[in-house]
Amino acid sequence: MVVSKAVRRVARFDVLLLTAGIWFLAKFLRYTFPPLFGSFRASYGVSNAALGTAFTGFMLVYAAMQFPSGVLADRLGSVTVITAGALVATVASLALVVDSPFVVLVGAMLVMGAGTGAHKTVAVRLLSRAYPARTGRALGVLDTFGAFGGVVAPAAVVAVTGITFGLGAGWRLVYLAAGVVGLALAAAFRRQARTRVSDEPNATAVSIGTDGVDRYVALFRDWQFSAFALLTVLFSFTYNGFVAFAPLYLTEEAGLTEATAGFLYSGLFLASLVQLVTGDLSDRVGQLPIVTATLGLASSALVAFVSLTGTAGPIALGALLVAVGIGSHGFRPVRGAYLMAAIPDDLAGGGLGVVRTLLMAAGAVAPAVVGALSETVGFRPAFWLLTASVVAATVLAVVLWLFESD
Repeated sequence: MVVSKAVRRVARFDVLLLTAGIWFLAKFLRYTFPPLFGSFRASYGVSNAALGTAFTGFMLVYAAMQFPSGVLADRLGSVTVITAGALVATVASLALVVDSPFVVLVGAMLVMGAGTGAHKTVAVRLLSRAYPARTGRALGVLDTFGAFGGVVAPAAVVAVTGITFGLGAGWRLVYLAAGVVGLALAAAFRRQARTRVSDEPNATAVSIGTDGVDRYVALFRDWQFSAFALLTVLFSFTYNGFVAFAPLYLTEEAGLTEATAGFLYSGLFLASLVQLVTGDLSDRVGQLPIVTATLGLASSALVAFVSLTGTAGPIALGALLVAVGIGSHGFRPVRGAYLMAAIPDDLAGGGLGVVRTLLMAAGAVAPAVVGALSETVGFRPAFWLLTASVVAATVLAVVLWLFESD
């Protein structure tokens, strides 16, 4: 009896688990590439610059998919778009199973960027409708699954290092396994989501014509929506700049060894488990209080981290890194829940796509800005700029919360 009740309870979340599983696979595929750059150089005889350009292309296509995938979800339904994106990414993964020229690898990466880029914006829309009373919790699960996709990918690459099989180098096994899992997830998701989620295409949804774009732009005439969008952009700038250079900052500014810096850096990502808590809390007490609390924690921890660099020991710096991670990861699911509550239903997918495009663009620029500043004025001023950005985001959160209370 107890077992059957537990099974029924889990079954209620089958769509959530399948959606999160596809997001795990998307992040897994993305983060398999950097650890394989050495193998790619050996296999194809190309430079780091060529590999870096190919990965940049992957990320640009991924970013470019946010708005159109959201609009398509408004027109065709989230289930159709998520399934199509998973299949596109799966086909691209399977294209890497056999030996082929470098141009095929680049093409597969670009196609994979398009397929995985169709997921997150649309998944937030779907889950907010499937679990309206527990949107924060659902998005917390989604983001946690995705974070662990990035954790598992390097381990999978290490596991196949040195293995050879009939179709080519051992690293191709990673993409064979991902392709098989992707097909299974896409099929299971479509079957379950179509029967359990009301996600009919919206006949009144706007198109990407001039009038349609005007309606998406009109969202930003609401100062509170614009303020929250700016808040997310400022946060994304800080987070991506910090994540890109935190290990190097610890070695050059704090004088730690690479091994110690890498160990402390891992704590930043292990803190992603907090998303399960903050997402659930936002359902209970509201989004803006949790947004303010998480950004406040990230801000204060980052201020202390930069201030104490060079004087504090590795234990204190590691604790502050974890605090930055708790605040940063804790903010993410609540951000999605707030936006889905603020955007009208017929603009949900495209509206979220616009905001995600803006925040991802800011995130993409941040490492270049930090890298340039580190070479001209030093790492410490560059990290103070990141700190100022997240502090400004926190101030905006406080203002929004105060106006909501009124």
